[in-house]
Amino acid sequence: MKTAYIGIGSNLGNPEGNCLEAVDRIGRIPGCKANRVSRLYRTEPVGVDGQEYYVNCVAEISTGISAKRLMKKMLAIEKDMGRVREGGRWQARIIDLDILLFGRELIHEDNLTVPHPLMHRRRFVMVPMADLAPDLIHPSIGKSISVLLQKIPKDGQDVKPLGGR
Repeated sequence: MKTAYIGIGSNLGNPEGNCLEAVDRIGRIPGCKANRVSRLYRTEPVGVDGQEYYVNCVAEISTGISAKRLMKKMLAIEKDMGRVREGGRWQARIIDLDILLFGRELIHEDNLTVPHPLMHRRRFVMVPMADLAPDLIHPSIGKSISVLLQKIPKDGQDVKPLGGR
């Protein structure tokens, strides 16, 4: 079994509910078990103007399936939840699921790069990652999640915990 970390985000419909539903669906993938979930955060959109804020979290799962198979299953979850992939990068979305880390594996395949190539530059990923695994070492950078988080500028990347969680 591998430990994987999944980035989850939404800014359409009921973003909080969408994120929690995605965690539940990931936990029901055969060969996967959702272990822990970070707090939910209200996060500023990055790379685009004029969008609603997102809700983001990170789920830690145990899995016995390959990263490629996991990604295929997560794309199916996105589609089943109503995700439409049109209009280019960084568009508003009902749900977005990304494999951030998959054990200590370094994967460079068509349509799948792990660790996620931008995770260490995004507060909306690293803040919830730090909830779950602040001392975890990024497999390709060789620094802990908490050290990498400290290096990300806060300007333009507002990340605040949602109340009650």
